[in-house]
Amino acid sequence: MMHRVRSRALPARFRRHRLLIVGCGDVGTRLVHSLQPVPRRVQVLALNSTPERAEALRAAGIRVLAGNLDEPSTLRRLAGLAHSLVHLAPPGTASPTTDPRIRALIAALRRGRLPQRVVYGSTSGVYGNRQGRWTEETTQPAPLTARAQRRVDAEQALRQWGRAGQGLPAVRILRIPGIYAPDREGGTPRERLQRGTPVLAQQDDVFTNHIHADDLARACLRALWKGAPQRIYNANDDSCSRMGDYFDMAADLYGLPRPPRLPLAQAREQLPPTLLSFMQESRRLHNRRLKRELGLVLRYPTPEQGLRV
Repeated sequence: MMHRVRSRALPARFRRHRLLIVGCGDVGTRLVHSLQPVPRRVQVLALNSTPERAEALRAAGIRVLAGNLDEPSTLRRLAGLAHSLVHLAPPGTASPTTDPRIRALIAALRRGRLPQRVVYGSTSGVYGNRQGRWTEETTQPAPLTARAQRRVDAEQALRQWGRAGQGLPAVRILRIPGIYAPDREGGTPRERLQRGTPVLAQQDDVFTNHIHADDLARACLRALWKGAPQRIYNANDDSCSRMGDYFDMAADLYGLPRPPRLPLAQAREQLPPTLLSFMQESRRLHNRRLKRELGLVLRYPTPEQGLRV
């Protein structure tokens, strides 16, 4: 008599956890490097739409999946692939106030087994101008720019998806301020200082917040493994300085001239709208949740420490 042999699934401890990164640029690559102590237990996949980027991703040990967030038909292969998702891609610009990209991704993922953990990299710009007041995650969003409005829309779409029923993803939102790192392209104020770009006069200056790219990558992983479902976290370091003071500090560090200062009325006449928008939003972010709930110990608590590396 022949006996039928039953195939048995591998125990959970032997299965590889598949992590999908959407928007695997500088921070996403740092996140993968942070995984290096336990790479065999995690397989990293990255959605990629640019062939020239694919080679660098593969060199980092990442499995590349061709697809474009602006072309929903190319996202179908993502269904059922990932156990976890880290989303670091910006919203598209096709809509002034909504993010069709996030909805296209959700629709694609719904076609198969869903990821159980989702981390979304948003922006602290969703808070708008807080006029220098301290800002917690419970503060009501009040976006002033179209890019921030699209982020609010993406946050809402993801959190509603996660709340829709059992078996759906536990979504964590990171609200991220200015990202910097000495080895990050455009990640230091050096080029701006060399151009002599003005900052605001002391009486008009705004509070800004920062995060080192390495600390942000680690925050993404902490949120992925330890974050509470549908929870929002401010992802910033311990510093909180006026924008002009930040650039003065960097100028002194690099041995460059400090930037000229302009009153706000004059800046409105001379500076481009995008740059000016950052000079008209002032807020100080609390990071208590980041440190207490996620247990993140910052390697670079201030930009001065991070820029010196």
